[in-house]
Amino acid sequence: MATQTNRPVHLNLMKFRLPIAGVMSIGHRISGFFMALALPCVLYLFDVSLDGHQNFARAKELLDTLPIQIVLFLLLWALLHHYLAGIRYLLLDVDVGIDKPYYRVTAWLVMLGAPISALLLLGGLL
Repeated sequence: MATQTNRPVHLNLMKFRLPIAGVMSIGHRISGFFMALALPCVLYLFDVSLDGHQNFARAKELLDTLPIQIVLFLLLWALLHHYLAGIRYLLLDVDVGIDKPYYRVTAWLVMLGAPISALLLLGGLL
């Protein structure tokens, strides 16, 4: 006796619509991973820059290139996203903003606040 199920054979992950809090949570994980990958490179560059005037000039010259500046902007964005999302999660742990309209608003604040803050900080750093 064969039973027939209506289960999908292939799940198309692009059809799922995550709530904004889910997208922010995935962004939190990705930003943490990106910062962990970038940490050895940043530490190496810092070590090179402290090894005399010529190496400092070489490190500064490297940081002035457009691809590195884009990577630094993305790293700053990841840092700010991770920081703001961490504050949001700490507030959720103490039951602040756990109701339905508030958790959406705070997720949007993190998703929009991180790139805007990164652009503002980048403008001040350049």
